Amino acid sequence: MLTVELNLFQGLAIAALVYTLGSFLIRKVPLLGKYCIPAPVVGGLIYALLHLLLRGTGVLEVVFDPTLQDFFMTIFFTSVGFTASFRLLKRGGKQVFIFLGIAIVMVVLQNLLGVGLATVFDLDSRLGLCMGSIPMVGGHGTAGSMGDMLDKMGVMGAKTVAIASATYGLLSGSMLGGPLARRRIAQNDLHSTGEDIESAGDLPEVEGVGVDTRHAALTSTQKFTSAAIFLGIASGVGTLISGFLDQFMTFPPYIGAMLAAAILRNIWDATGGYMPHEEISITGSVCLSLFLSFALMGLRLWELAELALPMIVILLAQTVLMAIYAYFVVFNLLGRDYESSVMTTAFCGFGMGATANAMANMQAVTDKYGPAPQAYFVVPLVGSLFIDFFNASIITIFLNLLG
Repeated sequence: MLTVELNLFQGLAIAALVYTLGSFLIRKVPLLGKYCIPAPVVGGLIYALLHLLLRGTGVLEVVFDPTLQDFFMTIFFTSVGFTASFRLLKRGGKQVFIFLGIAIVMVVLQNLLGVGLATVFDLDSRLGLCMGSIPMVGGHGTAGSMGDMLDKMGVMGAKTVAIASATYGLLSGSMLGGPLARRRIAQNDLHSTGEDIESAGDLPEVEGVGVDTRHAALTSTQKFTSAAIFLGIASGVGTLISGFLDQFMTFPPYIGAMLAAAILRNIWDATGGYMPHEEISITGSVCLSLFLSFALMGLRLWELAELALPMIVILLAQTVLMAIYAYFVVFNLLGRDYESSVMTTAFCGFGMGATANAMANMQAVTDKYGPAPQAYFVVPLVGSLFIDFFNASIITIFLNLLG
Protein backbone atom coordinates (compact mmCIF):
# COMPACT_ATOMS: atom_id res chain seq x y z
CA MET A 1 0.00 0.00 0.00
CA LEU A 2 1.28 3.44 -0.94
CA THR A 3 1.89 5.79 2.00
CA VAL A 4 1.88 9.55 1.37
CA GLU A 5 3.45 11.79 4.03
CA LEU A 6 2.32 15.40 3.98
CA ASN A 7 4.61 18.07 5.38
CA LEU A 8 3.42 20.97 7.51
CA PHE A 9 2.35 23.20 4.61
CA GLN A 10 0.80 20.42 2.54
CA GLY A 11 -1.24 19.34 5.56
CA LEU A 12 -2.43 22.92 6.03
CA ALA A 13 -3.53 23.06 2.39
CA ILE A 14 -5.56 19.86 2.76
CA ALA A 15 -7.10 21.14 6.04
CA ALA A 16 -8.12 24.37 4.27
CA LEU A 17 -9.73 22.37 1.45
CA VAL A 18 -11.54 20.17 3.98
CA TYR A 19 -12.99 23.27 5.64
CA THR A 20 -13.98 24.76 2.26
CA LEU A 21 -15.77 21.54 1.28
CA GLY A 22 -17.68 21.54 4.56
CA SER A 23 -18.70 25.20 4.14
CA PHE A 24 -19.94 24.50 0.62
CA LEU A 25 -22.03 21.52 1.72
CA ILE A 26 -23.59 23.42 4.64
CA ARG A 27 -24.75 26.09 2.20
CA LYS A 28 -26.22 23.46 -0.11
CA VAL A 29 -27.75 21.11 2.50
CA PRO A 30 -30.05 23.06 4.87
CA LEU A 31 -30.30 20.14 7.32
CA LEU A 32 -26.62 20.54 8.21
CA GLY A 33 -27.11 24.19 9.09
CA LYS A 34 -30.28 23.42 11.05
CA TYR A 35 -28.36 21.19 13.45
CA CYS A 36 -25.34 23.54 13.64
CA ILE A 37 -22.87 20.96 12.33
CA PRO A 38 -19.49 22.76 12.00
CA ALA A 39 -18.04 23.04 8.50
CA PRO A 40 -14.75 21.26 9.37
CA VAL A 41 -16.75 18.35 10.79
CA VAL A 42 -18.75 17.95 7.59
CA GLY A 43 -15.73 18.18 5.31
CA GLY A 44 -13.53 16.22 7.69
CA LEU A 45 -15.93 13.28 7.94
CA ILE A 46 -16.04 13.05 4.15
CA TYR A 47 -12.24 13.07 4.08
CA ALA A 48 -12.09 10.43 6.82
CA LEU A 49 -14.57 8.18 4.98
CA LEU A 50 -12.62 8.52 1.75
CA HIS A 51 -9.39 7.74 3.61
CA LEU A 52 -11.07 4.69 5.18
CA LEU A 53 -12.07 3.44 1.73
CA LEU A 54 -8.62 3.95 0.24
CA ARG A 55 -6.86 2.37 3.19
CA GLY A 56 -9.33 -0.52 3.45
CA THR A 57 -8.82 -1.42 -0.20
CA GLY A 58 -5.04 -1.25 0.19
CA VAL A 59 -4.65 1.68 -2.20
CA LEU A 60 -3.38 4.58 -0.11
CA GLU A 61 -2.69 5.78 3.41
CA VAL A 62 -2.09 9.47 4.16
CA VAL A 63 -0.20 10.79 7.18
CA PHE A 64 0.54 14.44 8.00
CA ASP A 65 2.69 16.53 10.31
CA PRO A 66 0.59 17.28 13.46
CA THR A 67 2.56 20.41 14.45
CA LEU A 68 0.00 22.89 13.15
CA GLN A 69 -2.86 20.91 14.66
CA ASP A 70 -1.31 21.34 18.11
CA PHE A 71 -0.62 25.03 17.42
CA PHE A 72 -4.18 25.82 16.33
CA MET A 73 -5.57 23.85 19.28
CA THR A 74 -3.52 25.84 21.78
CA ILE A 75 -4.38 29.21 20.28
CA PHE A 76 -8.09 28.36 20.26
CA PHE A 77 -8.15 27.36 23.92
CA THR A 78 -6.07 30.42 24.77
CA SER A 79 -8.77 32.58 23.18
CA VAL A 80 -11.35 30.76 25.33
CA GLY A 81 -9.32 31.67 28.41
CA PHE A 82 -9.56 35.35 27.52
CA THR A 83 -13.36 35.18 27.85
CA ALA A 84 -13.17 34.20 31.55
CA SER A 85 -14.05 37.55 33.10
CA PHE A 86 -14.99 37.23 36.75
CA ARG A 87 -16.42 40.72 36.59
CA LEU A 88 -19.02 39.41 34.13
CA LEU A 89 -19.66 36.33 36.25
CA LYS A 90 -20.41 38.52 39.25
CA ARG A 91 -22.57 40.82 37.16
CA GLY A 92 -24.65 37.88 35.92
CA GLY A 93 -26.20 37.32 39.34
CA LYS A 94 -27.68 34.29 41.03
CA GLN A 95 -28.96 32.53 37.90
CA VAL A 96 -25.47 32.37 36.38
CA PHE A 97 -24.08 30.58 39.43
CA ILE A 98 -27.04 28.19 39.57
CA PHE A 99 -26.75 27.35 35.88
CA LEU A 100 -22.98 26.89 36.21
CA GLY A 101 -23.45 24.62 39.25
CA ILE A 102 -26.02 22.52 37.39
CA ALA A 103 -23.64 22.21 34.45
CA ILE A 104 -20.73 21.13 36.67
CA VAL A 105 -22.85 18.38 38.24
CA MET A 106 -23.83 17.25 34.73
CA VAL A 107 -20.15 16.98 33.76
CA VAL A 108 -19.53 14.65 36.72
CA LEU A 109 -22.61 12.53 35.95
CA GLN A 110 -21.70 12.17 32.27
CA ASN A 111 -18.24 10.92 33.17
CA LEU A 112 -19.50 8.54 35.85
CA LEU A 113 -21.96 7.07 33.35
CA GLY A 114 -19.39 6.81 30.56
CA VAL A 115 -16.70 5.23 32.75
CA GLY A 116 -19.19 2.90 34.42
CA LEU A 117 -20.63 1.54 31.17
CA ALA A 118 -17.17 1.29 29.58
CA THR A 119 -16.17 -0.94 32.50
CA VAL A 120 -19.30 -3.07 31.98
CA PHE A 121 -18.25 -3.62 28.35
CA ASP A 122 -14.71 -4.45 29.50
CA LEU A 123 -13.24 -1.42 27.75
CA ASP A 124 -10.47 0.87 28.97
CA SER A 125 -12.33 2.96 31.55
CA ARG A 126 -10.64 6.09 30.20
CA LEU A 127 -12.40 5.46 26.89
CA GLY A 128 -15.64 6.09 28.79
CA LEU A 129 -14.55 9.71 29.21
CA CYS A 130 -14.48 9.93 25.40
CA MET A 131 -18.22 9.18 25.52
CA GLY A 132 -18.73 11.38 28.59
CA SER A 133 -18.19 15.09 29.12
CA ILE A 134 -15.21 15.27 26.75
CA PRO A 135 -17.49 15.24 23.66
CA MET A 136 -20.81 16.03 25.33
CA VAL A 137 -20.09 19.27 27.21
CA GLY A 138 -16.72 19.83 25.53
CA GLY A 139 -17.87 19.49 21.92
CA HIS A 140 -15.57 18.85 18.98
CA GLY A 141 -12.80 21.16 20.20
CA THR A 142 -12.31 19.30 23.48
CA ALA A 143 -12.95 15.96 21.78
CA GLY A 144 -10.14 16.55 19.31
CA SER A 145 -7.63 17.78 21.88
CA MET A 146 -8.41 15.39 24.74
CA GLY A 147 -8.87 12.48 22.35
CA ASP A 148 -5.45 13.10 20.87
CA MET A 149 -3.92 13.26 24.35
CA LEU A 150 -5.57 9.97 25.33
CA ASP A 151 -4.41 8.36 22.09
CA LYS A 152 -0.86 9.26 23.07
CA MET A 153 -1.50 7.77 26.53
CA GLY A 154 -2.31 4.44 24.88
CA VAL A 155 -6.12 4.58 24.88
CA MET A 156 -6.80 2.96 21.51
CA GLY A 157 -9.30 4.84 19.36
CA ALA A 158 -9.81 7.67 21.86
CA LYS A 159 -9.86 10.58 19.42
CA THR A 160 -12.02 8.76 16.88
CA VAL A 161 -14.55 7.76 19.54
CA ALA A 162 -14.58 11.25 21.08
CA ILE A 163 -15.17 13.06 17.78
CA ALA A 164 -17.81 10.55 16.66
CA SER A 165 -19.54 11.01 20.03
CA ALA A 166 -19.36 14.80 19.70
CA THR A 167 -21.07 14.60 16.30
CA TYR A 168 -23.80 12.43 17.79
CA GLY A 169 -24.15 14.93 20.64
CA LEU A 170 -24.69 17.83 18.24
CA LEU A 171 -27.56 16.02 16.56
CA SER A 172 -29.22 14.60 19.66
CA GLY A 173 -28.85 17.79 21.71
CA SER A 174 -30.50 19.78 18.94
CA MET A 175 -33.42 17.36 18.61
CA LEU A 176 -33.91 16.81 22.35
CA GLY A 177 -34.09 20.37 23.64
CA GLY A 178 -37.11 21.71 21.77
CA PRO A 179 -39.64 19.00 22.73
CA LEU A 180 -38.65 19.18 26.42
CA ALA A 181 -39.10 22.95 26.56
CA ARG A 182 -42.38 22.89 24.66
CA ARG A 183 -43.76 20.23 27.00
CA ARG A 184 -42.89 22.28 30.09
CA ILE A 185 -44.37 25.43 28.56
CA ALA A 186 -47.62 23.65 27.71
CA GLN A 187 -47.86 21.81 31.05
CA ASN A 188 -47.39 24.94 33.14
CA ASP A 189 -49.08 27.43 30.78
CA LEU A 190 -45.92 29.55 30.70
CA HIS A 191 -45.60 32.85 28.86
CA SER A 192 -42.81 35.23 27.99
CA THR A 193 -42.61 38.30 30.22
CA GLY A 194 -39.34 39.76 28.91
CA GLU A 195 -38.66 42.34 26.25
CA ASP A 196 -36.98 41.41 23.01
CA ILE A 197 -33.29 40.62 23.53
CA GLU A 198 -32.31 43.25 20.97
CA SER A 199 -34.02 45.99 22.96
CA ALA A 200 -32.93 44.82 26.40
CA GLY A 201 -30.41 47.58 26.84
CA ASP A 202 -29.52 46.70 30.43
CA LEU A 203 -27.96 43.38 29.45
CA PRO A 204 -24.14 43.53 29.46
CA GLU A 205 -22.18 42.12 26.56
CA VAL A 206 -20.63 38.70 26.98
CA GLU A 207 -17.35 39.11 25.17
CA GLY A 208 -16.25 42.39 26.66
CA VAL A 209 -17.13 44.74 29.46
CA GLY A 210 -18.55 47.54 27.33
CA VAL A 211 -17.60 49.64 24.34
CA ASP A 212 -14.17 51.25 24.64
CA THR A 213 -14.58 54.53 22.75
CA ARG A 214 -10.97 55.50 23.47
CA HIS A 215 -9.74 52.84 21.07
CA ALA A 216 -12.53 53.03 18.49
CA ALA A 217 -10.18 54.70 15.99
CA LEU A 218 -7.72 51.79 15.93
CA THR A 219 -7.52 50.04 12.56
CA SER A 220 -8.41 46.39 12.12
CA THR A 221 -4.74 45.64 11.53
CA GLN A 222 -3.77 47.22 14.84
CA LYS A 223 -6.52 45.39 16.70
CA PHE A 224 -5.64 42.01 15.23
CA THR A 225 -1.97 42.66 15.93
CA SER A 226 -2.86 43.38 19.56
CA ALA A 227 -4.93 40.20 19.64
CA ALA A 228 -1.98 38.20 18.31
CA ILE A 229 0.29 39.71 20.97
CA PHE A 230 -2.12 38.82 23.79
CA LEU A 231 -2.57 35.28 22.44
CA GLY A 232 1.16 34.83 21.94
CA ILE A 233 2.08 35.99 25.44
CA ALA A 234 -0.62 33.89 27.10
CA SER A 235 0.23 30.73 25.17
CA GLY A 236 3.92 31.16 25.94
CA VAL A 237 3.38 31.80 29.65
CA GLY A 238 0.93 28.90 29.57
CA THR A 239 3.71 26.43 28.80
CA LEU A 240 5.38 27.40 32.08
CA ILE A 241 2.11 26.97 33.99
CA SER A 242 1.50 23.60 32.35
CA GLY A 243 5.03 22.47 33.20
CA PHE A 244 4.43 23.37 36.84
CA LEU A 245 1.00 21.72 37.02
CA ASP A 246 2.24 18.52 35.37
CA GLN A 247 4.46 17.91 38.41
CA PHE A 248 1.29 17.15 40.38
CA MET A 249 -1.32 15.82 37.91
CA THR A 250 -1.69 15.01 34.22
CA PHE A 251 -3.32 18.04 32.61
CA PRO A 252 -4.38 18.67 29.00
CA PRO A 253 -1.58 20.52 27.19
CA TYR A 254 -3.69 23.65 26.67
CA ILE A 255 -4.81 24.15 30.27
CA GLY A 256 -1.82 26.36 31.14
CA ALA A 257 -2.55 28.67 28.23
CA MET A 258 -6.21 28.96 29.27
CA LEU A 259 -5.21 29.85 32.82
CA ALA A 260 -2.62 32.39 31.67
CA ALA A 261 -5.20 34.02 29.39
CA ALA A 262 -7.78 34.15 32.20
CA ILE A 263 -5.25 35.81 34.51
CA LEU A 264 -4.34 38.39 31.86
CA ARG A 265 -8.02 39.07 31.12
CA ASN A 266 -8.87 39.77 34.75
CA ILE A 267 -5.76 41.91 35.28
CA TRP A 268 -6.82 44.02 32.28
CA ASP A 269 -10.39 44.21 33.60
CA ALA A 270 -9.12 45.44 36.97
CA THR A 271 -6.85 48.11 35.44
CA GLY A 272 -9.30 49.25 32.79
CA GLY A 273 -6.80 48.48 30.04
CA TYR A 274 -7.77 47.92 26.41
CA MET A 275 -8.14 44.37 25.13
CA PRO A 276 -9.32 43.51 21.57
CA HIS A 277 -11.98 41.00 22.65
CA GLU A 278 -13.66 40.64 19.27
CA GLU A 279 -10.38 40.15 17.42
CA ILE A 280 -9.20 37.56 19.95
CA SER A 281 -12.51 35.72 19.53
CA ILE A 282 -12.30 35.80 15.74
CA THR A 283 -8.71 34.55 15.77
CA GLY A 284 -9.75 31.75 18.11
CA SER A 285 -12.64 30.79 15.83
CA VAL A 286 -10.32 30.60 12.81
CA CYS A 287 -7.91 28.41 14.75
CA LEU A 288 -10.74 26.17 15.94
CA SER A 289 -11.91 25.60 12.37
CA LEU A 290 -8.43 24.64 11.18
CA PHE A 291 -7.75 22.54 14.29
CA LEU A 292 -10.97 20.60 13.75
CA SER A 293 -10.11 20.11 10.08
CA PHE A 294 -6.81 18.55 11.10
CA ALA A 295 -8.47 16.50 13.86
CA LEU A 296 -11.09 15.07 11.49
CA MET A 297 -8.41 14.34 8.88
CA GLY A 298 -6.68 12.22 11.51
CA LEU A 299 -9.70 10.06 12.31
CA ARG A 300 -9.04 6.33 12.14
CA LEU A 301 -12.56 5.16 11.46
CA TRP A 302 -11.47 1.55 11.16
CA GLU A 303 -11.02 1.57 14.94
CA LEU A 304 -14.78 2.05 15.46
CA ALA A 305 -15.83 -1.37 14.17
CA GLU A 306 -15.38 -3.31 17.40
CA LEU A 307 -16.66 -0.39 19.51
CA ALA A 308 -19.96 0.06 17.66
CA LEU A 309 -22.24 -1.70 20.19
CA PRO A 310 -20.69 -0.16 23.34
CA MET A 311 -20.81 3.31 21.72
CA ILE A 312 -24.47 2.97 20.79
CA VAL A 313 -25.42 1.85 24.30
CA ILE A 314 -23.35 4.50 26.09
CA LEU A 315 -24.46 7.38 23.86
CA LEU A 316 -28.12 6.40 24.16
CA ALA A 317 -27.65 6.26 27.94
CA GLN A 318 -26.13 9.77 27.84
CA THR A 319 -29.19 10.97 25.91
CA VAL A 320 -31.57 9.52 28.50
CA LEU A 321 -29.49 11.04 31.31
CA MET A 322 -29.64 14.47 29.65
CA ALA A 323 -33.39 14.25 29.06
CA ILE A 324 -34.13 13.33 32.68
CA TYR A 325 -31.67 15.85 34.13
CA ALA A 326 -32.82 18.75 31.94
CA TYR A 327 -36.53 18.04 32.38
CA PHE A 328 -36.58 17.51 36.13
CA VAL A 329 -33.45 19.18 37.56
CA VAL A 330 -32.61 22.13 35.29
CA PHE A 331 -36.19 23.36 34.91
CA ASN A 332 -37.02 23.09 38.61
CA LEU A 333 -33.81 24.59 40.00
CA LEU A 334 -33.91 27.56 37.63
CA GLY A 335 -37.36 28.66 38.77
CA ARG A 336 -40.07 26.69 36.90
CA ASP A 337 -40.94 29.72 34.78
CA TYR A 338 -40.75 30.58 31.08
CA GLU A 339 -37.10 31.64 31.29
CA SER A 340 -36.20 28.32 32.92
CA SER A 341 -37.98 26.39 30.16
CA VAL A 342 -35.88 28.24 27.57
CA MET A 343 -32.72 27.52 29.56
CA THR A 344 -33.78 23.85 29.68
CA THR A 345 -33.72 23.59 25.89
CA ALA A 346 -30.41 25.47 25.86
CA PHE A 347 -28.93 23.09 28.42
CA CYS A 348 -29.63 20.15 26.10
CA GLY A 349 -27.81 21.98 23.32
CA PHE A 350 -24.61 22.89 25.10
CA GLY A 351 -24.64 19.86 27.43
CA MET A 352 -24.52 17.49 24.46
CA GLY A 353 -23.00 19.61 21.75
CA ALA A 354 -21.91 23.21 21.88
CA THR A 355 -23.03 26.70 22.87
CA ALA A 356 -24.01 27.32 19.24
CA ASN A 357 -26.53 24.48 19.54
CA ALA A 358 -27.82 25.97 22.78
CA MET A 359 -28.41 29.31 21.07
CA ALA A 360 -30.11 27.61 18.10
CA ASN A 361 -32.38 25.68 20.49
CA MET A 362 -33.31 28.88 22.34
CA GLN A 363 -33.96 30.70 19.08
CA ALA A 364 -36.40 28.01 17.95
CA VAL A 365 -38.37 28.23 21.21
CA THR A 366 -38.36 32.03 21.56
CA ASP A 367 -39.39 32.51 17.93
CA LYS A 368 -42.60 30.65 18.78
CA TYR A 369 -43.30 31.63 22.40
CA GLY A 370 -41.61 35.01 22.86
CA PRO A 371 -38.31 36.51 24.08
CA ALA A 372 -36.32 35.29 27.09
CA PRO A 373 -33.63 37.96 27.69
CA GLN A 374 -32.30 36.45 30.93
CA ALA A 375 -31.72 33.10 29.23
CA TYR A 376 -29.89 34.84 26.40
CA PHE A 377 -27.48 36.30 28.95
CA VAL A 378 -26.97 33.34 31.29
CA VAL A 379 -26.47 30.55 28.75
CA PRO A 380 -23.69 32.04 26.57
CA LEU A 381 -21.96 33.43 29.66
CA VAL A 382 -21.69 29.96 31.21
CA GLY A 383 -21.37 27.99 27.98
CA SER A 384 -18.73 30.17 26.37
CA LEU A 385 -16.78 31.47 29.34
CA PHE A 386 -16.62 29.13 32.30
CA ILE A 387 -17.73 25.56 31.66
CA ASP A 388 -14.58 24.68 29.66
CA PHE A 389 -12.41 25.39 32.70
CA PHE A 390 -14.48 23.20 34.98
CA ASN A 391 -14.90 20.48 32.37
CA ALA A 392 -11.14 20.24 31.77
CA SER A 393 -10.46 20.20 35.50
CA ILE A 394 -13.00 17.45 36.20
CA ILE A 395 -11.76 15.34 33.29
CA THR A 396 -8.21 15.74 34.62
CA ILE A 397 -9.30 14.50 38.04
CA PHE A 398 -11.00 11.47 36.47
CA LEU A 399 -7.92 10.70 34.35
CA ASN A 400 -5.63 10.77 37.36
CA LEU A 401 -8.00 8.65 39.44
CA LEU A 402 -8.29 6.10 36.63
CA GLY A 403 -4.53 6.03 36.17
